[in-house]
Amino acid sequence: MPDDLASFAELDLDRTARRGYPEAVYCEGKTPGQVAAIAAAVRDRPDVVTLFTRAGPEHATAVLGELPDAWHDADAALLAWPPQPPPPTGGLVVVVAAGTSDLPVAREAMQTARYLGRPTELVVDVGVAGLHRILAQLGLLRRARVVVVAAGMDGALPSVVAGLVAVPVVALPTSVGYGAAFDGLAALLAMLNACAPGVAVVNIDNGYGAGHLAAQIAAPPPAGDV
Repeated sequence: MPDDLASFAELDLDRTARRGYPEAVYCEGKTPGQVAAIAAAVRDRPDVVTLFTRAGPEHATAVLGELPDAWHDADAALLAWPPQPPPPTGGLVVVVAAGTSDLPVAREAMQTARYLGRPTELVVDVGVAGLHRILAQLGLLRRARVVVVAAGMDGALPSVVAGLVAVPVVALPTSVGYGAAFDGLAALLAMLNACAPGVAVVNIDNGYGAGHLAAQIAAPPPAGDV
């Protein structure tokens, strides 16, 4: 049986009405029973998009036990309820993964933006070791309202992309790399020191935060604005 929700959580189900975006459930550090209780609590609120982030296999099993139809991206460690994302509005969010090893975090960012209502595209394996690969994607990048760039190791790709486009770049450092990468710290510092303007940096492996920021940047203008 799920744990008693009131003993460990108070869900903010009115957050969408208050600030335009729903609450997300960070599963890491929670027990499967706690996650199951949260999933049961949102089951009767299909009007509220709920994302379950950093959901390991046991968390995913717990969520799916209460919400069998929930959408699940195992690679991104993310589940969404209701399973169908809202109709896309606003500008295009393009998410770029420098390497295949960066893909899980990049997918978390992409799926977050998608379930927050933005059209999304994913570009994979275009790191700076072969610059022709990112240059081949210029047409897509320049259609974007915002570009999220996930990279580990030297963390150089966001600076490259920011020098090629006229829109904000959200730099997403990943914990990918050998010893001196310090689990993403080297990439984080490189991105914070980007010489290209217009680069915002989120925390290491924070795909949810990057996708959320991108969704806000790409949001349609409020009704009545010119």
